[in-house]
Amino acid sequence: MAHLQAVHTKLQPQQNAYTQLTTYLDPHSQVAWGYMHAEPRPCFTPTLLRELLSWGSEMAAMVDDPAQESVKYFVLASKVPDTFSLGGDLDLFLRHIAARDRDALYRYAVSCIDCSYAVHSHLSRPNVTSIALVQGQALGGGFESALAAKVLIAERGARMGLPEILFNLFPGMGAMTFLGRRVGHHQAEKIILSGKLYLAEELYEMGVVDVLAEPGEGESAVYGYIRREEKSRNGILAVRAAREISQPVSYDELIRITEVWVDAALRLEAKDLRMMERLVSRQTGKAETAHAVAPSSAFSA
Repeated sequence: MAHLQAVHTKLQPQQNAYTQLTTYLDPHSQVAWGYMHAEPRPCFTPTLLRELLSWGSEMAAMVDDPAQESVKYFVLASKVPDTFSLGGDLDLFLRHIAARDRDALYRYAVSCIDCSYAVHSHLSRPNVTSIALVQGQALGGGFESALAAKVLIAERGARMGLPEILFNLFPGMGAMTFLGRRVGHHQAEKIILSGKLYLAEELYEMGVVDVLAEPGEGESAVYGYIRREEKSRNGILAVRAAREISQPVSYDELIRITEVWVDAALRLEAKDLRMMERLVSRQTGKAETAHAVAPSSAFSA
């Protein structure tokens, strides 16, 4: 794919057993790249979540081992054309809700929280910066995962939103926490309750997106940001540490909110589940034909 080739011409994928995540390491710039490509739909499958957590552990081990190549930045991106992530595994949600399996639904939600917290806490390593690169759609949990990063870079024309209210639910894996700390909790609630998809340009004006890139130039924008951070890295990391003290995000907060989400999911009615089923069909169609669903109508009734 063109956007991969542009940056990774001289880099080879790292050797691992991942099936839904392709990783690269740029030792010169000390950047780790992770490109998601979940199957059968570009959403957070249990397999992808396990691989993301494993990748995080690998990077943390590299940071801690002076004998290995160091990582100062890691970038979460997507290999799927026009799609960062369509969010949670709605098909899995439906099955767990139909079975009234609260424990299974909760375990899935916690695995999402574990990934988001690892990204937001930059692997609990103070000298690491987490970056999300959004090219295309980032919906629901996909948007939440991008919000978790310390730096959110998006290409113009990318669409992001939290459509869960359309099937009578809310985004429970970090949206209130991460979005609230970017734009304030009142504005975050308005965005969540609107169910609207926003252009990257709109979110940049709101202060949600940190860097706007031209279409197809996302990876270049990542390296541009890194060059700028490197010039003032000591001060930037100190400011980031101070912000984490003044506006801390605790794992317990994320877990307590996701417990509210699990209970709300189990209260969904038949009409809500039918809407979710329609969205699963659209997710599947998106995976099979990248341009089958227009971004603005991906979650329309």
